[in-house]
Amino acid sequence: MNETLIVIVRSLIGFFSLFIFTRILGKQQMSQLTFFDYVLGITIGSIAATLTTDLTSRAWLHWMGLAVWFSVVLLLQLITLKSRQLAKAIDGEPVVVIMNGQIMENAMRKARFRAADLLEQLRRQGVFDLSEVEFAVLENNGQVSVLKKSEYQPVTPHDLKLPTVYKGMSTELIFDGIVIEQNLKQLNLDLAWLDEELKKQGINHPSEVFLALLNTQGNLFVDRYKDDVAKTVDISDYPGPN
Repeated sequence: MNETLIVIVRSLIGFFSLFIFTRILGKQQMSQLTFFDYVLGITIGSIAATLTTDLTSRAWLHWMGLAVWFSVVLLLQLITLKSRQLAKAIDGEPVVVIMNGQIMENAMRKARFRAADLLEQLRRQGVFDLSEVEFAVLENNGQVSVLKKSEYQPVTPHDLKLPTVYKGMSTELIFDGIVIEQNLKQLNLDLAWLDEELKKQGINHPSEVFLALLNTQGNLFVDRYKDDVAKTVDISDYPGPN
């Protein structure tokens, strides 16, 4: 078989194997990426790359190695879900690096976390003055979570005892020129209503719209494929969901 064709076939095998394996593993690898997870991801990717281009050995052996590494990662995920102690042993624990406004030098030294790293992480959180920090925790993924002292925290409507209006998630009505009729039905709306609202904005057909969202206040946000400024209109006759 021609080597080019072999590489193409093996690439497809590696691609779909990785796709299936990562879908099974879920989003934990990205949302809670620890150093160990990072190393595992690189190793699995390296095996897949070898499967694609190493023509000196059979593809089956590389695929088996890929399957074994995937199985081990999946097993570790299941173990960490069932056992908190093993989860601590595998993933480690968060480390308090600032407590009651004081830097925990010993904890930072054990975590091999430098003062320069701490200051950088604080700046990313919008903190440029250490005196504003009450607690700071070094998470397993290397990020620092910060709790500011109460006098430096932003004031909320709750603090001022002000009434607020509920704001939930907007509902997609048009995505990439296609009307999402199921969402219209859930809002007790129909295509005729949508066409009428689009015509108010000079739009003759949903195919002209890249994205249309309806928020919980009954405001329709429309973004056209053209580079016009997106428009927001009030809908006085919006009946609202059941």
